[in-house]
Amino acid sequence: MPYIKQEDRPDVTPYTEGDIETPGELNFAITTLCKRYLAARAHNYNTLNTIIGVLDCAKLEFYRRVVATPYEDRKIKENGDVYE
Repeated sequence: MPYIKQEDRPDVTPYTEGDIETPGELNFAITTLCKRYLAARAHNYNTLNTIIGVLDCAKLEFYRRVVATPYEDRKIKENGDVYE
């Protein structure tokens, strides 16, 4: 999960100035982070599996917190809960 101590965040925040404005820039930023992580470790299955796992978990957490839950909660209130 992305929940690290507040005091550790500035050390790992890759972009503190400017905006990421395009899908290509977002992809580049993510890829750069993955490459930096890989460069500091052995190029083996465990490291590659870790990177892929983190990307997948970040995607799922983003979906859960930003995309699905807020939208679905709003729709449940508007239309009623199918599980009741």
